[in-house]
Amino acid sequence: MPRINLLPWREEERKRRQYEFGVAMGGAVVAAIAVVMVTMFAFSQMISAQQARNNRLTAEIAEIQKSIEEIDNLERQKERLLARMEIIDQLQKSRPEVVHLFDELVRQLPEGVYLTGLRQTGSRVELRGVAQSSTRVSALMRQLDASEWLADPEVERVETTSDGAQRQAEFIVYLRQARPGEEGMEDAG
Repeated sequence: MPRINLLPWREEERKRRQYEFGVAMGGAVVAAIAVVMVTMFAFSQMISAQQARNNRLTAEIAEIQKSIEEIDNLERQKERLLARMEIIDQLQKSRPEVVHLFDELVRQLPEGVYLTGLRQTGSRVELRGVAQSSTRVSALMRQLDASEWLADPEVERVETTSDGAQRQAEFIVYLRQARPGEEGMEDAG
């Protein structure tokens, strides 16, 4: 019987299949590497685009922060100017009040009462003086209470002293300098 050897054919077929499998595997590896590279490139582009947007936002935020600081500085400056204007306005309004105070004190001072000192703190006025008697101090208090420009008189001290043969009353009186119509404004407020 003759012997037929089919092994080399099968072996060649196996080699060809292994070669095709190797080429397919190499192609798959190359394709996988290409997909990974394209994906990495795409993500890299997305990250750099986002970083550019973040940098732009940071720059815009810094610019807005500078604007906010400038606005705050302007607001503080505006408030300082308004406060100065208010002070100037108050000073302008109070200028004639000193004249009214002295004029009213001269008008309301009864005969026999002499002032030795006058001090004003805000609208509060301290009067120091000498009177011929304590009844003259009482007359001063009544006249001050009836005054349009002076209000709330209070006696702190009346002390009778002797100056030789003459007796006199030294006094300290506190009062408030008022503005006409002030009560009506307080009631409306």
